[in-house]
Amino acid sequence: MSTAAPFSLLWQNAGDAAQADIFSADATIESWLAAERALAQAQASVGVIEQSDADAIVAAAQLDNIDRDQLWKDAKNVGYPILGLVRQISAHCPPGPDGRVHYGATTQDIMDTGLALQMTRSLQAIDAQLARLGDALAARVQEYADAVMPGRTHAQQAVPTTFGATTATLLDQVRRQRERLQQAYDRINVISLYGAGGTNAAEGPKSTQTRAKMAEILGMADAEVPWHVDRDLLSEYGWICSTITGTCAKFGRNIVDLSRTEIGEVFEPYNSHRGASSTMPQKVNPISSELMIGVATVAGALASALVRIQESGHERAAGEWQGEWFLVPNLGNLAGAALGEAIVVAEQMRVDTERMKANLELDGGLIMAEAMMIQLAPAMGREHAHDLVYEAATRARTEGKTLNEVMPTVAEEQGKSDLLPEKLVTAADYVGEADHIVSRAVAQWDAVGALGVLPGIDALAR
Repeated sequence: MSTAAPFSLLWQNAGDAAQADIFSADATIESWLAAERALAQAQASVGVIEQSDADAIVAAAQLDNIDRDQLWKDAKNVGYPILGLVRQISAHCPPGPDGRVHYGATTQDIMDTGLALQMTRSLQAIDAQLARLGDALAARVQEYADAVMPGRTHAQQAVPTTFGATTATLLDQVRRQRERLQQAYDRINVISLYGAGGTNAAEGPKSTQTRAKMAEILGMADAEVPWHVDRDLLSEYGWICSTITGTCAKFGRNIVDLSRTEIGEVFEPYNSHRGASSTMPQKVNPISSELMIGVATVAGALASALVRIQESGHERAAGEWQGEWFLVPNLGNLAGAALGEAIVVAEQMRVDTERMKANLELDGGLIMAEAMMIQLAPAMGREHAHDLVYEAATRARTEGKTLNEVMPTVAEEQGKSDLLPEKLVTAADYVGEADHIVSRAVAQWDAVGALGVLPGIDALAR
């Protein structure tokens, strides 16, 4: 028997099917069963139990043999699910092998090993999504490498950039996220088998060999030091998930801002009634971007609890462990959901390059003020040039004229007409290293992509 979770409109609209499957009830039970099967097989291989006992345990430790309602009823009573699980497995074994199930292990050994298997599968799925997102962004970066647009600081036009260059910074962030994830993968894909108090005494003189073989069977790394109460691995997983949602939120925020009616440069994909309003027929709301931001809001709040789960004292947690049961699967689901929405936008975004050009002139060409100052600096010094252009910018706004229109008059009033160049720099001339930024971001992404996505492992093999 299990208590139904409250309905969540966020999960309904943005849930990730792959992550939901990885952390589903049956997948969770199966991860525990995989740990129990591997334990029996490992013990048989080093002579702790008979091979016939291990074969019987493997045959019994199958999902079809588990009464879920009874399992959750027992878990509610005991506080943890493994006692009830072991007894159900044992009930499907003949006399003899039924006394060898879970031999020398403790509940947390099985649950932690199962959770590590799930986190490993979760990271594989997230890595595949990051690869797809990065590939889509790399394509957009190259497609719009020469699309000059206003760069914005403090929500105001600042200096010209290109859509390729500004998107390249997001691509590079996705690259770093992939690198972090892949570096953490081996640390997280680790077995737990150290018994009740972390010394593995119950496994006997062949404990080390048993643990190593169990890890090999599961395709995991052997933990030569116990981590029952050292939960930095879970925090690392959760932090990676939460920061990935932050990357997606940054993407979403830019799309929301650039799709404003007053800006109108970049939009989400369009189909009939996507982002429609119930009352305003003209509306096409940036719904994927809003979900990215909303998901990151929740993930950020959950991430604050990751430090708390590391408080577990002595050799077993007393409450912190239960917090993990909510944090880990939800953060994995949030990361998958955010990436799913980001992929939709990155692959199908609509870009209006003509609007970008028009917006460069929106403020009377004042976006070229720094460029003009730098152009004048060699002849009159940077500070004098700054003051001259500042006065011209102020007058342009006051008189409703362009910067180029008022500059000759202001220069003449200050006796600096002879220092003005014949031709003032244009926006296309003042994008600095934009081309280099694009080429380097794409090259660095390709280098990470050449490594391939994380390899799948047959972690739940029978």
